[in-house]
Amino acid sequence: MSLFRKLFGKKSNQSEEQIPNQERGKYMPEIKLPADERFTINFKANGGKFLYCENMSEVKESFNAILDENQWHNDKVFVIDERLLDLFKDFKLNSTSKISESKYFLSTCEYLISDDGSLLISSNQIAEKKLKELPDHFIIYATTSQFAENIGEGLKGIKAKSKSKIPTNITTIKHFKTADDKDFLTYGSSAKNLYLLLLEDL
Repeated sequence: MSLFRKLFGKKSNQSEEQIPNQERGKYMPEIKLPADERFTINFKANGGKFLYCENMSEVKESFNAILDENQWHNDKVFVIDERLLDLFKDFKLNSTSKISESKYFLSTCEYLISDDGSLLISSNQIAEKKLKELPDHFIIYATTSQFAENIGEGLKGIKAKSKSKIPTNITTIKHFKTADDKDFLTYGSSAKNLYLLLLEDL
């Protein structure tokens, strides 16, 4: 049972697997949380802002709420994947190919990594740019079919779906804090203020 369904009121059946690890017998194996639940916990611990959406209508509502919250409706957005401009065409986004002109970055990702709550991205999303070159604010659109247990599984997935040409510049985004919130744990990394729009597609 995913955390999303728990949060949004869908019923679940009580089972032995729902007994907290600390209440289980000494010799009973620890239960590993589902991939989506682990990702959510780790992603939020990393400082990410998470918006779960059951359909495209909710994705657009959440996207609009982000623009409202930050007053970005009239600001320029840096976009590499032009399919996103079509997806959000109702918003008449003011896109630019110049990072210096943009307020935020709108993108997809390759995989959502459950074990550490990071996002796996590649040249498909950021071309050959370095994370530190990109805007401080990210809005990432992803789907629940993009969960991977760990980075290794994500890399295998990229290789499997990119047989003709494997993308370059593969990296992860893990620290989702604004510059003001940086601490010694994020020192030297490119911390981003990141919103994740997650569409249920399973």
